[in-house]
Amino acid sequence: MNTPLTPIDWKRRAVKYYPNKVAVIDGELRLTYRELGQRINRLSDALRNEGIGKGDHVAVILTNTHEMIECFFGIGQLGAVMIPVNYRLNQEEFTYILNHSDAKMLIVDSEFIKPIEEIQDRLSNIRKYVVVSRGDVATSLPHLAYEAFLASGSAEEPPGVDIDENQIITINYTSGTTSRPKGVMLTHRNSFLNAANFLYHLGVTHDDVYLHTLPLFHVNGWGGIWAITAAGATHVCLRKVDPEAVLRIFDEYGVTLLCGAPTVVNMLVNAPGASRVRKGIRRRMAVAGSPPPAAVLKKAEELLGLEVVHVYGMTETSPFITYCEWNAGFDRLSEEEKTVIKARQGIEQMFSGEVKVVREDDSHQEVEWDGKQIGEIVARGNAVMAGYYKQPEETAKIIVDGWLHTGDLAVVHPDGYIEILDRKKDIIISGGENISSTEVEGVIYQHPDVLEAAVIAVPDDTWGEVPKALVVVKPGASLTEKELIQFCRDRLAHFKTPKSVEFVDSLPRTATGKLQKFKLRERYWQGKEKRVQ
Repeated sequence: MNTPLTPIDWKRRAVKYYPNKVAVIDGELRLTYRELGQRINRLSDALRNEGIGKGDHVAVILTNTHEMIECFFGIGQLGAVMIPVNYRLNQEEFTYILNHSDAKMLIVDSEFIKPIEEIQDRLSNIRKYVVVSRGDVATSLPHLAYEAFLASGSAEEPPGVDIDENQIITINYTSGTTSRPKGVMLTHRNSFLNAANFLYHLGVTHDDVYLHTLPLFHVNGWGGIWAITAAGATHVCLRKVDPEAVLRIFDEYGVTLLCGAPTVVNMLVNAPGASRVRKGIRRRMAVAGSPPPAAVLKKAEELLGLEVVHVYGMTETSPFITYCEWNAGFDRLSEEEKTVIKARQGIEQMFSGEVKVVREDDSHQEVEWDGKQIGEIVARGNAVMAGYYKQPEETAKIIVDGWLHTGDLAVVHPDGYIEILDRKKDIIISGGENISSTEVEGVIYQHPDVLEAAVIAVPDDTWGEVPKALVVVKPGASLTEKELIQFCRDRLAHFKTPKSVEFVDSLPRTATGKLQKFKLRERYWQGKEKRVQ
């Protein structure tokens, strides 16, 4: 009988071989792998006592804490499915995801109790709430305290569960091009092989100290949850990215590895105290999105000893499918040439999978490797999701003949390195967060004074790109930028709210009435080679 590929095995391995190694640093708390394993087992047992078993769904709204790490393994080793929810969402989004996901239980940080209190009557499936808190909690939400919940369970290894590697381990909700989020079903096999990529291409070792700056609801921390545990390395939890705190943690704990949005690199090199960070430690950081400018990369290396590795992927691909790895041949290039290469998405790095850039003529033929012919990035193989939860029609739109269509337009250079130039889909990626422009437009159209609206991405020095609204006001109506932004803030997560509004007389459309967003974007991206950041 073949042993299934599941990242849950890595918890067992770490506890067996590294029981006394520090597994997690969370503020003043230190947990060894033995202690972490016992807490995970207690969580599993407590969940089982509440009727949670194989195939059941448990939603989690937590920041980067040891409890979040415990949930990934404690839920997963039961054969149950974890729903990591973005804590930055609003009430309507929480309601939709918690209901659509069929979650039977919610584990939530006390910081986010208020919106849950207000929607609890609308959460039809959830029968138990567990609240994580560092102190007393005043709430009308009927709940159990997380630590008391764990105390009710056994620290012994739970009874074995027959796990199929193709069953779902997490459902990660992501913004799409419609107003409703889509639940990306990731399997045990997806997560195992993505973490194997992470281990190999980022050179993870047993001695690494990994800082979780990236929110762990983001595709399971991009796989860091699984990969760091696999190596028996140390997780350092960080609830909120504060550049000065990060620099202090770099020195205090000897951080060697982290992942995050490019904006984090810029924040670090410009933070007070960057020049005082202890030198001599080789630090690596994987970033996705637009690579930081050359000057920022140079500062990161000089001030922080930080080697930045550009990666590419999406929630639907677990997420990484390319890494911009450096090879010795690049060392002979000029600084300008090196910067150009670092700006690329890299080359295919999937285990048992394939990535290519295909022509937009339905032939599925690869574009020429000339750095000029533009096509769409497609992928297939073990990193590709099982599909969107309860949305087969949406799944069929993105996975065609076994190939997942990313919607990203790119060229391939003669050395095989892919470089993204634009996007087909209406997704704005701001500071690592996906924002559906059509969702934002839907909110703007709710304003009684708005006749037409379009939301596009515009360049931003801090966040890479941010949403901008172009609005046609109804005749005789009066509306200000400040009023419309506040209107959106009252109805959207703040990171989705347009950062600026421009009032226009009309919006460009085709003869059939289709909005031509590329014409709107042109003015703001003029002079830039790429139409993404």
